[in-house]
Amino acid sequence: MKKIELLSPVGDFECLKAAVQNGADSVYFGAASFNARTQATNFDLSNLKEAINYANLRGVNTHLTLNTLIKNEEFEDAVILASKAYEFGIDAIIVQDLGLAQTLIANFPDLPIHASTQMTIHNLEGVLEAEKLGFKRVVLSRELSLEEITYICSHSNVEIETFIHGALCISYSGQCLFSSMVGGRSRKPW
Repeated sequence: MKKIELLSPVGDFECLKAAVQNGADSVYFGAASFNARTQATNFDLSNLKEAINYANLRGVNTHLTLNTLIKNEEFEDAVILASKAYEFGIDAIIVQDLGLAQTLIANFPDLPIHASTQMTIHNLEGVLEAEKLGFKRVVLSRELSLEEITYICSHSNVEIETFIHGALCISYSGQCLFSSMVGGRSRKPW
């Protein structure tokens, strides 16, 4: 029997407290850069450690979203941010960029790296490939039916995560450029 985990997004410390105090098993949040929710408050290095400690002291796991495509000139900064989060005790990092994921998997073998929904993995073959690459969890595309999710879960060994709610991205899972163009809510790639 696979474990069900309630994972809640948090954008600031008040949201973090609410999620923890209302039963979240895990939380995910972005830092000031390299996450798709650029208009959320997010956490910077000065309060990232405090957020991780707050959740972990209460038995709640923390996941950092580095779920944007990383440009060449940003790569080193993204790795430094991941390294700081690791040093602070982050429980997992959610990644979209395959190059960043491979670097983190190679350099932090005991840190679970999760394949973001931004990777648009929507079938068993994609999940199995992510598993081979070393991802510990795959966040499936939001469009999948319960039957498709059940099939993937029963034919793979990697952890599977699914969204039970959505926003504008629900129509184009993992493809937030449309959301960015319409509402300016996601990180612009240019």
